[in-house]
Amino acid sequence: MLAQHFARFFAANPGWLHFGAHSHHPWPDATQSAHERYWVDSATRVDRKWDKVFGEIVPAAQGHVARLLNLEDAKQVAFAPNTHEFVARLFSCLDFSRPVRVLASAHEFHSFRRQARRLVETGRVELVEIPAEPYETFPSRFAEACAHGGWDMVWLSQVFFDSGFVVNGLATIVEAAPPEALVVIDGYHAFCALPVDLELIRDRAFYIAGGYKYAMSGEGACFLAVPPGNTSRPADTGWFASFETLSGPPPDRVPYSEGAMRFWGATFDASGLYRFGAAMDWMQAAGATPAAIHEHAQQLQERFLGGLASIGSPRLAPSHLVPGMGIERGNFLTFDLDDAEAVHKRIVDAGIYVDRRGRRVRFGFGVYHDTASVDALIGKLGAILR
Repeated sequence: MLAQHFARFFAANPGWLHFGAHSHHPWPDATQSAHERYWVDSATRVDRKWDKVFGEIVPAAQGHVARLLNLEDAKQVAFAPNTHEFVARLFSCLDFSRPVRVLASAHEFHSFRRQARRLVETGRVELVEIPAEPYETFPSRFAEACAHGGWDMVWLSQVFFDSGFVVNGLATIVEAAPPEALVVIDGYHAFCALPVDLELIRDRAFYIAGGYKYAMSGEGACFLAVPPGNTSRPADTGWFASFETLSGPPPDRVPYSEGAMRFWGATFDASGLYRFGAAMDWMQAAGATPAAIHEHAQQLQERFLGGLASIGSPRLAPSHLVPGMGIERGNFLTFDLDDAEAVHKRIVDAGIYVDRRGRRVRFGFGVYHDTASVDALIGKLGAILR
């Protein structure tokens, strides 16, 4: 659809078929000048570059996030270099004078899962994980679990990283959570991949995502949408969380800024936000809305599955898809295979970039793909996986 805007990426990777839009998304050409602009601003403005970062770059990035998620106030968006920083900061809002109770799916990404399970090992967290299968009943089962358990935190991915399964009914799930619980939706595989409207949950739930995948801007540009009026006091706190008080004498009680600033950390490399803004500007100018991107990915997925049927590969048959046919998924296809490691190696050795999570091989589709690239993929797979 927009392959010509990724010319520098393709020139740097000749001969490769890149089907990892869900993993390491190529950067559009528009982000290179933005990256260079950060260097120039740093060199010419020196310490005054922060005036531009917080006066222009951050507000522009906040505006894009608010527009894409239907947030009322763009200032409710905080940024950090990675989502784990927000995971740790959100956990630090909880009262650990007793073990805290956390509800999550059994399919959360490592940034949350590793940290949560390590806290379980310390005895400070009691973690309950709800399995996805059967997929058809997951939203109702998770909402039921939300309503019973006295949770301190509820954490749920909108799209599961290990399958692409889309969790519908987020408003029902959020409403079921205890009023005192921190509710966090991990939208990394939804943001800029499919339409997201937080109108029904933006006043109650945190929403976390970033630029590394479908937002096409690389590392260093993760965000947290904070519910308006939230007064949490993260124990994991950096000096940006009360930037306006730094020039005065230290108060007796650690202060926090209003709004999302209370969830900021400390000094960071702002180049990711420069790239993020450039990628969002480019997407908007190109008319690459999340709805259009999702529709395009779905069409390519259908063509890919049809091509797989034509080559008759037993490994990449519909019976190996998770979730199965007829269940809503995001912008990648996941195949559960007994010999996933060997299959993945053969695919990569053939000059095709896809990735593997355990026994699951994932194929991602993006705006830089068209029917010809999918047909080329089928051709290569036919030669190695019959």
